[in-house]
Amino acid sequence: MKSPNTNNKYLKPFKNIYILILVVFVVWMIFFDSNSWFIHNELNTEISNLEAEKEYYKKNKEKDDKAFKKLSSPDGLEKFAREAYYMKRENEDIFIIEYEDSLKTKDDE
Repeated sequence: MKSPNTNNKYLKPFKNIYILILVVFVVWMIFFDSNSWFIHNELNTEISNLEAEKEYYKKNKEKDDKAFKKLSSPDGLEKFAREAYYMKRENEDIFIIEYEDSLKTKDDE
């Protein structure tokens, strides 16, 4: 009587030692090796995330450089101090006018 595995058409190619070694090698390289496909995929994802973060910081640096150039002049520094910190010169009165639509309400918070 024949054994059921001897004539199985799916297992026939695996009787060849070269194909068996190739399959084991491919499985090893995809899953178990230190340079496996999964690790490469993870590293490529991390690289793309870091490059996106690099572009974000470059844009912020350009924006900060423009703000620094404005603040490096005395007129720009005075304008910033007046707008951000409501500073004033001696013998000068400042009136802050706030419109109703610019005020924060409980719904905005």
